[in-house]
Amino acid sequence: MQNRVQTLVDKGEMLPLMEEFYTIQGEGYHKGTAAYFVRIGGCDVGCHWCDVKESWNASIHPPTETEIIVENAVRYSNVVVVTGGEPLTWDMTLLTQKLKEKGAQTHIETSGAYPLTGIWDWICLSPKKVKKPKNEIYKVANELKCIIYNKSDFVFAEEEALKVSNECILYLQPEWSVREKVIPLIVDYVMNNPKWRVSLQTHKYLNIP
Repeated sequence: MQNRVQTLVDKGEMLPLMEEFYTIQGEGYHKGTAAYFVRIGGCDVGCHWCDVKESWNASIHPPTETEIIVENAVRYSNVVVVTGGEPLTWDMTLLTQKLKEKGAQTHIETSGAYPLTGIWDWICLSPKKVKKPKNEIYKVANELKCIIYNKSDFVFAEEEALKVSNECILYLQPEWSVREKVIPLIVDYVMNNPKWRVSLQTHKYLNIP
């Protein structure tokens, strides 16, 4: 990346944009509602079951002017979900400021592995064992979404649930590739521990982005 471009990326004036699209939200609290998704490239958390591994290498995603991202988003929706990759790899301050100036609601999906930047109306925290969240994000997370791949993930989910606020909504979501195996486990767990809710990747069932 050229030095000039790298400087702009470091300031948040440009961001490595992987893709952007208008769709129906498929997971968590806002499932079933329309939103514009902005997927930012770059992630070193390295979940082995990640379904967007092509987002990991930021260098293959073109640095795009933040103002262009904002203009594209608000043309379609006043709800903008920033995801990745790991969007907090980059400074989200300018992106969210510009979105708020346009009257948009700003949502983020993050592992919390990097310091929280930006102005957010909704924070979905999806912690990962391999690179745990920064302490600061737990108390401001609106929802905690823990991915269940095997039985040990229930233990991790409970450990993470102790760190969020009482207002944070708790979700258990099956990892897609083993959903038939773990959905019955999740159903039983939620019935025995009703503070949790089930989250499904409904966009995959609907065959939409």
